[in-house]
Amino acid sequence: MGSLIPDRIENKFTRITPEELAEKGIRLVLADLDNTLTRYQQLDPDETVKAWRDQLRSAGITLFVVSNGRRPHRAQHFCNGLEVSYISHAGKPHRAAFLEAMRQCGCRPEETVMLGDQIFTDIWGAHNAGIWAVYIRPIARDNLFRKVRYGIEAPFRGLCRLRGDRI
Repeated sequence: MGSLIPDRIENKFTRITPEELAEKGIRLVLADLDNTLTRYQQLDPDETVKAWRDQLRSAGITLFVVSNGRRPHRAQHFCNGLEVSYISHAGKPHRAAFLEAMRQCGCRPEETVMLGDQIFTDIWGAHNAGIWAVYIRPIARDNLFRKVRYGIEAPFRGLCRLRGDRI
């Protein structure tokens, strides 16, 4: 069973630089979609995420979206606009989607990092697949369910801070 403690915490995905990733041998960035790369209701990628994707590509790093989203065509529409591959209805924290994304991209766990806003799906799932996991602070905590969930996850973020970053 993988750890629930993130390897690192960042305020925004753009804080993860292509230079830093390349230096660590990372060739594949898996990212959650909603509340990590974009707001829940935003249908199209904005210029910030497009620019970051371009920076990753320039460094030889692939961006791949792994989403549990259940809305029909949500990930497909966003990822087509972003021109990146994706897996929707991923079933995180099960490791199958993580392994499939790595297989599609020809990467190993040590060459991969996962970015996500949820401990019990993104972080745990990445660790179940042997992947480094970076907790990205959620873009919005705009409903009671999310506030409660993020509150329950607080101890694991606290343990990450006490332990210090691992990537």
